[in-house]
Amino acid sequence: MRAMMMAGGMGLAMAGLVAACAPEAQPRGAARDYAENCVVCHGPAGRGNGPAAVGMVPAPSDLTMLAASNGGVFPKTRVMGQLVGYTMGRSDSHMPVFEELREGPVVMYDDGSGQRVATPARLVALADYLQTLQR
Repeated sequence: MRAMMMAGGMGLAMAGLVAACAPEAQPRGAARDYAENCVVCHGPAGRGNGPAAVGMVPAPSDLTMLAASNGGVFPKTRVMGQLVGYTMGRSDSHMPVFEELREGPVVMYDDGSGQRVATPARLVALADYLQTLQR
């Protein structure tokens, strides 16, 4: 009996060591796209205070205030346009174009016009993620 308890205890200890050495869970999907493409300028919480934001003119947008600055409605279509380079006249923007968001599967997205158009799924997912950051 004692040998079985010792073996069980050793098994638990080994499992704990393996868990402690396991790599930290990495973000997936839109959270990963945000971490890889946006955090450096907009910061982890989206407030425009990433490490590359220092001295940027104009400063990166506070992504948590997009809905508040749009009458309380998240401007999803405009955000998606900005992400893929349709800056709609904002020539002062330092925002890079994220072509890779155009790759992969598409989903049908209604941009508010009542027409559903094939839109890259990663682009829609990242815009949905940004909507979760709103204050």
